[in-house]
Amino acid sequence: MKANVGGIDKTLRIIVGLIVLALYFVIEGPAKNWALLGLVPLLTGVLNFCPLYTLLGINTCPMNKT
Repeated sequence: MKANVGGIDKTLRIIVGLIVLALYFVIEGPAKNWALLGLVPLLTGVLNFCPLYTLLGINTCPMNKT
């Protein structure tokens, strides 16, 4: 797994992931489980790797560009 997420992209993924996960504690009923989808952007931001970026050939990590 080569890093393909970097900079602003990484920061935004972590912030959005944390905000969506926080909704888990605010929303009532069965809809609150949808807030667990916040794990996806949070983990891709923390791990610096997005599988979808690999499929699309996108790379926002400045260290990998040659």
